Amino acid sequence: MRPPVPVPTLSRRAKLVIGVVAVLLVLFTVIGTLTNIYVDYLWFDETGFTEVFWTEIQTRALLFAVAAVATGGLVALAVYLAYRFRPTFRPMSLEQQNLERYRQSVEPRRKLVLTGIGVVLGLFAGITAQGSWQTWLTYRNSTDFGTLDPQFGLDISFFVFDYPFYRLLLGFGFAIVLLSLIGSVLTHYVFGGLRLQTPGQKLTGAARVQLSVLVGAFVALKAIAYWLDRYELVYSNRGEVFSGASYTDLNALLPAKNILVVVAAICAVAFFANILVRNTLLPAAALVLLLASSLVIGVAYPAIVQQFVVNPSANQREAPYIEKAIAATRDAYGLDDVEYVNYAQDTAGDPNVGAVLSELRNDDQTIPNARLLDPNVLSDTFTARQQIRNVYGFPEKLDIDRYTIDGQTQDYVVAVRELNSEGLSENQDSWINRHTVYTHGNGFVAAPANQVTAGREGGEPNFTTGNLPTTGNIPVDQSRVYYGELMSDYSVVGAPEGVAPREFDQPEGGSDEGQINNTYDGSGGISAGSFFRQLTFAIFYRERNFLLSEAVNEESKVLHVRNPRDRVQKAAPFLEVDGDPYPAVIDGRIVWILDGYTTSNSYPYAEQMELGEAATDALTGTGTTALPNETFNYIRNSVKATVDAYDGSVTLYEWEADPVLQTYMKAFPGVVQPLDSMSAELVSHMRYPEDLFKVQREILTRYHVDDPVDFYNQNDRWQIPDDPTQETTQDQPPYYILAQRPGDAEASFQLTSPMNAFERQNLSAFISASSAPETYGEIQVLQLPGNTPFRGPGQVQNAFETNNLIRPDLTLFNSDSSEAVFGNLLTLPIGDEGLLYVEPLYVRSSGEGGFPLLQKVLVNFGDRIGYANTLSEALDQVFGAGAGESATDSNDIADTVDEDATPDVVPEPIPDPEVPVGGEGTGDGPGDEAATPEMADAVSDINAALEALRTAQQGGDFAGQGAALEDLQVAVETYQAAQAAAEASPGG
Repeated sequence: MRPPVPVPTLSRRAKLVIGVVAVLLVLFTVIGTLTNIYVDYLWFDETGFTEVFWTEIQTRALLFAVAAVATGGLVALAVYLAYRFRPTFRPMSLEQQNLERYRQSVEPRRKLVLTGIGVVLGLFAGITAQGSWQTWLTYRNSTDFGTLDPQFGLDISFFVFDYPFYRLLLGFGFAIVLLSLIGSVLTHYVFGGLRLQTPGQKLTGAARVQLSVLVGAFVALKAIAYWLDRYELVYSNRGEVFSGASYTDLNALLPAKNILVVVAAICAVAFFANILVRNTLLPAAALVLLLASSLVIGVAYPAIVQQFVVNPSANQREAPYIEKAIAATRDAYGLDDVEYVNYAQDTAGDPNVGAVLSELRNDDQTIPNARLLDPNVLSDTFTARQQIRNVYGFPEKLDIDRYTIDGQTQDYVVAVRELNSEGLSENQDSWINRHTVYTHGNGFVAAPANQVTAGREGGEPNFTTGNLPTTGNIPVDQSRVYYGELMSDYSVVGAPEGVAPREFDQPEGGSDEGQINNTYDGSGGISAGSFFRQLTFAIFYRERNFLLSEAVNEESKVLHVRNPRDRVQKAAPFLEVDGDPYPAVIDGRIVWILDGYTTSNSYPYAEQMELGEAATDALTGTGTTALPNETFNYIRNSVKATVDAYDGSVTLYEWEADPVLQTYMKAFPGVVQPLDSMSAELVSHMRYPEDLFKVQREILTRYHVDDPVDFYNQNDRWQIPDDPTQETTQDQPPYYILAQRPGDAEASFQLTSPMNAFERQNLSAFISASSAPETYGEIQVLQLPGNTPFRGPGQVQNAFETNNLIRPDLTLFNSDSSEAVFGNLLTLPIGDEGLLYVEPLYVRSSGEGGFPLLQKVLVNFGDRIGYANTLSEALDQVFGAGAGESATDSNDIADTVDEDATPDVVPEPIPDPEVPVGGEGTGDGPGDEAATPEMADAVSDINAALEALRTAQQGGDFAGQGAALEDLQVAVETYQAAQAAAEASPGG
């Protein structure tokens, strides 16, 4: 017998070095963690949401402790028992001789090893469990839905709140038993209780008892799992085209699960009986029975039923279960009260232009409010006209809101002039400037969405509120913006009394160099006046200037977490926050308004979706939506939130009575305010949220169908059209419009989207969700006749771009010096007659600082196209004289800006080149070009074509415009050829 190999030992110096490194790592980790937690607490204390902080901390700590003690303690106990009842004498077989060196290594350190196993496994279990803190809170504070599931007759709350917690417990039960079993087997094997290669008895009595108990416990948990699996059937996807229990699930798999519960329970009893019977055949036979039963009745039998009973007539077999899925999905996504309207049923594909003309002439709701400003295009225009200083900026996507001024409601493109740290120049980008001088933005900017001015450049938004200091028809008392979408960095504000203000506030009037400074006096921010706080922030931000700079003093505050969406998400971690905060002026203050969603992935029979994917469209781009890509099948816009742009205060309002929200309100009392505490002015600015609408319209593509057979056959399926104004296959985004819905007495602010037929370009429906306070949330679907090929957005856009009058202008606009930019293609219902498409066309200079200006308006109705400088003119072209009288831009806004301005984009005539005698150039200086008679003739032709084009545009002569453009193109090509020939000739 060979002597056991000794275990190598570490030198004293090595142990010391390892110990010091370990202590330092632990110290830095602990300090960093505690600093992060402390700064979090300071933020929650500043915002008044300490209830959220402490509840989350306590719940996480409780779950961590319970899971750590249960897992680490029970596994360590199992290993200890295996060691405690090890055999005193072991046969000296070769197997045991080989194991002896391991026993000698473990024996002196058995307590350390046992403690290490318990601690390590406990830490892993605790870290895993604390992440499920919301599962425990919702289980503990469960609120009934008041609706029973159609299969088991249980309240929906069981599936949403209770069932996930039971599954969590079961998962930890399996993990503890399995780890205990593995630890016990290894311990028994090392210490001789389990002898795989030794002749005779393989297990000692103690090992047999312990392993039988653990395997029996595992099988007993399997019986519980089979019982819970029965409820899992309400989330089945076996039906393929619908979610929830199918025919096979309820008629084959459900009985199989019931049988397997009994079989697993019998097997568990067999393993427990092995403690007394001492016969390995009994548990072995039980295990084989369980495996065979699970394969035969749990897998094979349902597959046979699906293949030979369901598939041959699936549309009939699955009909009752599809009905359940349709009802549950509509309820889960808030679509059970949708108003379906059969629209334009009498047009037969040939709209009654006369009837529409009558509607338009009498319309004082939809056409006057037709939006010509696209908030997704005009960020550069707002920047060029309202940025004022480089430290300010606007987000890439502006917002739409409405204001009632002098009794008239009008939708506006709105934005906040925020601090843009990325815009700081090199000499402005020191720590002092970035964090203590340039601390905030300033001003609210708004322009009516249906107006443009025709100034010298033409097509600019009519900024009725803007400039610095802020002036206009929307009064703003506090215009400073310390919290906004562009603010990702922290600022240090505040100064002792008598110290000159340090923070840049706005430029001083009439001076390019002067500026007005300010000292923040709002209630927001975390105090950083003490040395301890300054040290805390120095560690948190890894910035020594908190300790060294004079700008950090006893009155200093740190503005931390400044993005409105991040603030709401942090204050309410149980919400999913919409990706599009928008600013509004409420009682003279700028506030950010946000939408909060409560979601669940456990609503029975409801369609499962990916949240981030559903909220993606052509504007957000692939994978850039703010919402996480998590599976869900229930959603409610249960909370409206506001963030004050000056002091950062966060307020949550209960917008919808939702059981999920009410459950969290029990867990976090006082965090969400009642709806009646919201002011009427604030209510008037509530919008139906875009992300929710995108989710709902995706569901409606299939779940608008009532008949289960039609649903299964998918013969009336819809599809969200691709955005035709961009080169993308992403969905067209929904658009906010102020328009009159069929059946309504007046215009309302609403979110809209057209819907195509599935894999077709023709229009099938038009969806709108009201944002008006009195009808908020009401969804109306205009269903078009299925046998009539109404044009969809893609077909309309194609008709615009290929029109022989529009295409030449696009060629001119898309030049080396400019580019054409299509705005949002809006769909507007006109009475009961049909849908009108309106699209603005902008031109952007390709030079540095270029920005889009509105130049043309495109209109489509049926097979008629209008293309003019104003919406009024375009409507006249489509429907006849007088149709556009109600359009807002029928009034000459240009008179208030520049009497000589012209909206027509027609180049000025080219001066005739000076033609020397004999056609030869003088060559007197660099760049002095010799002009030939051919070039002179071509220039004359160009000027004649331009004059003809101008005359045709002023007279609305489309045929004349087309002919003039063709002549212009020929003349330009002739001039270019003559110029090239002159340059190539000798002496040229």
